[in-house]
Amino acid sequence: MKNIMLFIKENLAVGLLLFALFLGAGNIIFPPLLGQQAGEYITPAMIGFLITGVGLPLLAIVAVAKAGGDLQLLANRVGPIFGVIFTSIVYLAIGPFFAVPRTGSVSYEIGIAPFLPEAAADHWAPLFITSILFFALILCLAINPTKLIDRVGKILTPVLLLVILLLAVKSFVSPMGEPGTAIGKYTVSPFSEGFVQGYLTMDVLSALVFGIVILQALRGMGMSDTKKQVKTTIFAGIVAAIGLSFVYISLGHIGNTSIDAIGISDNGGIIIAKSAEVLFGKLGSIILSVTILLACISTAVGLLNANAQFFNKLFPRISYKTFIVIFTILSMAITNIGLSTIISASLPVLLIIYPLAMVLMVLSLVDNFFKGGQIVYILALIPTFFVSLYDGLKEMNIKIAPYESILKALPFYEQSLGWLVPAIIGALIGLIIHKLIKK
Repeated sequence: MKNIMLFIKENLAVGLLLFALFLGAGNIIFPPLLGQQAGEYITPAMIGFLITGVGLPLLAIVAVAKAGGDLQLLANRVGPIFGVIFTSIVYLAIGPFFAVPRTGSVSYEIGIAPFLPEAAADHWAPLFITSILFFALILCLAINPTKLIDRVGKILTPVLLLVILLLAVKSFVSPMGEPGTAIGKYTVSPFSEGFVQGYLTMDVLSALVFGIVILQALRGMGMSDTKKQVKTTIFAGIVAAIGLSFVYISLGHIGNTSIDAIGISDNGGIIIAKSAEVLFGKLGSIILSVTILLACISTAVGLLNANAQFFNKLFPRISYKTFIVIFTILSMAITNIGLSTIISASLPVLLIIYPLAMVLMVLSLVDNFFKGGQIVYILALIPTFFVSLYDGLKEMNIKIAPYESILKALPFYEQSLGWLVPAIIGALIGLIIHKLIKK
């Protein structure tokens, strides 16, 4: 009995760590926006969002755990050059280029700015000072990754869950109003729009790199058996998935019932900030600030840790601590360009690499079926890239008429899922070629 309790305690701690790593800035600000814009179609939209925000990240955790916790080893199944380039892009995207600066910017805009005079909040100095203090704390927490279980999983996460629970319960017990009317793409295809909006959380990309953080933490706990590491990582993924589902549904409900009380907004951060004040008054703003700060701190620590470990392995002459310092300073600098600019710059990149990551992940889960045939990966990812590349270019207002006329003939193109059928066809052709070569 004692051994069972110890097993549950250790595994739960790792699960809470993974949940805390996932729950960052995007996870807080995007569900309320979806809830408000989806209106009466909140259910199909949220199902789509949960697939890319919870279901696929869980599968990614399993895929990376089976690959030994290393995204590069997973990507190397396509080819070593692809492995280095793709993995580096993924790490930088969810690290110092986009996701980590977003945590600093959101921490300021929702956690600090509401308590400042309006004139001061619009000035560059408060954001700059906040970013210095925020990333100084991040640096202290991330400098020694073996302490992550104690510092994040056992301390920050329980507090984070408590403040989320308070907001959620209040929003269900005393809803602010009735759901509004769906707008935009939610009126035509709420499921697929919710699916694509889940990209913005970057959870699938995060899941592909968090494996190394979890394995490092497990080794710090003295767990060296590979099979046990895989089982613990999968258990942690399930815990994190349950926690994220609760948070997304709760925050989506808050946004869905908020229009009567706060009006319509195109900024999820503003929606949740105003909703918290309606639900709890000034205390609500304080609760939200604590929630945002804890979520962003834990996510930034995990992402910087993963980045530093990867690039230290790629360039062993540069120490882990040096990379941590470099990436922390870079993240602090990018934070100061502002949240809107960061989100606008990240979306085209996500539209390009997210489909590649999902196809790679799904193929890795059925890898035994085709015995790891490289041609299957290559022929599935090539058409995926050509379609997703144009989605990214289109988001940057770069349109190529002949290119677009071909892609428009693809199923689900209007829903930004035009890559799906070509990926399946490419994989099937690769499978046939692989079988013929074997024979």
